[in-house]
Amino acid sequence: MEEQTYFYGTGKRKTSVAQVKLVPGNGSIIVNNVPYEEHFPRLEHRRTIQEPLLVTENVGKYNVLVKVGGGGISGQAGAISHGIARALIRADERFRPVLRGDGLLTRDARVKERKKVGLRRARKAPQYTKR
Repeated sequence: MEEQTYFYGTGKRKTSVAQVKLVPGNGSIIVNNVPYEEHFPRLEHRRTIQEPLLVTENVGKYNVLVKVGGGGISGQAGAISHGIARALIRADERFRPVLRGDGLLTRDARVKERKKVGLRRARKAPQYTKR
């Protein structure tokens, strides 16, 4: 049996799901077969994605291959971050307290509340008029 050459993690945020593969390498991040700089033009999203690698001091040690779908750009960035954190734990269990301390292992369960009958949105009621 050959040795496992990659570490896998699934991350979720809102309605986005990211399947993350960590492969020992030079630090490139590929999202849906495109460099992540093209997929995420905003610096804020790039920082979110890199956070687990920065916290565990693994920037440049792993190539990150991601397949992400569902939701919007921010949700996808959060899902990728969650997936990378989970994959890093599979790579080395000693990262768990560091990642847990920065809240990177916790699944952010906040999702959009459903619209209720008779209301305009989840909670906004139509404007009341006396006459």
